[in-house]
Amino acid sequence: MTSATTPTDTAPATTASKPETPALSEAERDRLDAAIRDLATGALTWSALTLAQRVTLLRAVRGGVAATAEDWANTAAASKGLDAGHPLRGEEWLSGPYSVLGALDGYIETLTRLAEGTNPLDGIRVDRAPGGRTRVHAFPLTGIDRFLLSGFTGEVWLEPGVTPSTARAAAGLAQRTPGDSGGVGLVLGAGNVTSIPVLDVLYELLAHNRTALLKVNPTQDPLVPVYKRALAALIEPGFLRIVRGGPAAGAHLTQHPDIAHVHITGSAATFDTIVWGPSKGDGAATTKRRRRENRPLLKKPITAELGGVSPIIVVPGAWTAADLAYQAEHIATMRLQNCGHNCIAGQVVIMSSDWDQADAFRAALRRAYANAPERPIWYPGSPARMQTATDDYPDALVLGDRLLVEIDDTDDPTALENTEYFAPVLGVVALPGTGQEFLDAAVAHANERLQGTLGANLLIDPATEKALGSGFERAITALHYGSIAINGWTAFGFITPTLTWGAFPGGTIQDVGSGLSVVHNALLLDRVERSVLRGPFRPFPRSLPFVNGGGRLTILPKPPWFVSARTGAAVSEGLTRHRATGGVGGLLKTLTKALRA
Repeated sequence: MTSATTPTDTAPATTASKPETPALSEAERDRLDAAIRDLATGALTWSALTLAQRVTLLRAVRGGVAATAEDWANTAAASKGLDAGHPLRGEEWLSGPYSVLGALDGYIETLTRLAEGTNPLDGIRVDRAPGGRTRVHAFPLTGIDRFLLSGFTGEVWLEPGVTPSTARAAAGLAQRTPGDSGGVGLVLGAGNVTSIPVLDVLYELLAHNRTALLKVNPTQDPLVPVYKRALAALIEPGFLRIVRGGPAAGAHLTQHPDIAHVHITGSAATFDTIVWGPSKGDGAATTKRRRRENRPLLKKPITAELGGVSPIIVVPGAWTAADLAYQAEHIATMRLQNCGHNCIAGQVVIMSSDWDQADAFRAALRRAYANAPERPIWYPGSPARMQTATDDYPDALVLGDRLLVEIDDTDDPTALENTEYFAPVLGVVALPGTGQEFLDAAVAHANERLQGTLGANLLIDPATEKALGSGFERAITALHYGSIAINGWTAFGFITPTLTWGAFPGGTIQDVGSGLSVVHNALLLDRVERSVLRGPFRPFPRSLPFVNGGGRLTILPKPPWFVSARTGAAVSEGLTRHRATGGVGGLLKTLTKALRA
């Protein structure tokens, strides 16, 4: 697949991509160099810590994140133009401190097991997935998750050839040899979701034994004081430094001789600029020659998460009117959460032209997409990409502050399927067929026509899934994405720490696609291929066994992350507070609010 050419999570100019980029001042250079020296010293201290000491440290970090959670969520919401009464403020609780607290809990459990001489996978079911793969049943692992997130399960599939015994032997990654220092890593932080920079820092420390220099994206500048308070336990001993800066700072840091590794969450265009050099201006000819001769400008390893165009495959079945409405709201959420400024925002709905409920579903989708709460388009460059989509598809439906592109026989879907708009633009593409014929065609279409391999979503009712039998699992195996959500959204996989996040294997620095390697991965598994999330098709009370048609039971009437959840903000805040401090009273109040969603 081709690489993205539009900005995603990180502003496209994180390194010297334009001739007019001002040079660093001497004071700025000294500041950055001093931070790297501190981290080099901190790396020696980090490698001397025992696993038990690291667990104690992570618990202190957890305390810092818990103490700043409210300030974190409020600052993030304000920076995105969401006022105190906005119904979508809950997004900033779940995608910020909630995600980080969950990751810390997962890492603490893994390191505690290693410190006690046991395996991170002890007590966790490990079996075979299709194609002879090994599968780790990585979620849920705690009683509270089984209860609150009932109906959701998650699996990590490892690369073909990895056996259950080799999976167990490698689980723990660098924490199996904690005295081996990985040096200093550079994290070029994402600009759209506030947990991403912190999660990437934790992965540098724990998967690779690297201390981390976090260069914050300028869109996250208001969060820097919060980050510094939340992560003080890492900053004080020299395991983390947080710096601001623009393109010149990024260029200096990526080329610094004492940086051992670079990780970026952003766009393929930014990745290519870092690895090969500027694609425009005076240096463009040199960059082309480097690529042709395979002589990258960057002389150190790099990993990346770079987004893509995510499909939402709708498998036709016999749906009730309530099913149509609920799944339409589900799809609207996949596109409109964070105003579409997500690398995992669903962008292309793939449905059947032969489905006898196709017209009813399209009508439900238009209603759900139009009725979602309005919010600012806040990410830099997104208004221009909205205009690009409007120019590409002048007949698209304009529904408030968003576009719905319904491709017909006269439309060319190429732009929709190859441009990550990173804005509230949703498209619908129809393919012929029903049943297995349609599903196989939709999987092939997603693999071959849509840009990227980061995340794919699939909606299927229980009766249809049962009728397809083993053909359904074969189709999932053929879907080459790093995160797959069945009756869920891949964002759930993103915030589930024991699952993994990253592109499907196969990218290279020459053709990076959706990125290289994975993050999150709190079980610290090696040789990951993908994560597969499975959720309930119907919410409570329609998820009850006597009305669900064999589907999964869940206690959630509407997940709090749905943009249509009336109590989503309060429930998201309550879940985060419970994750931070525990307590039954607050949880019961939160569940009561969830039932009114």
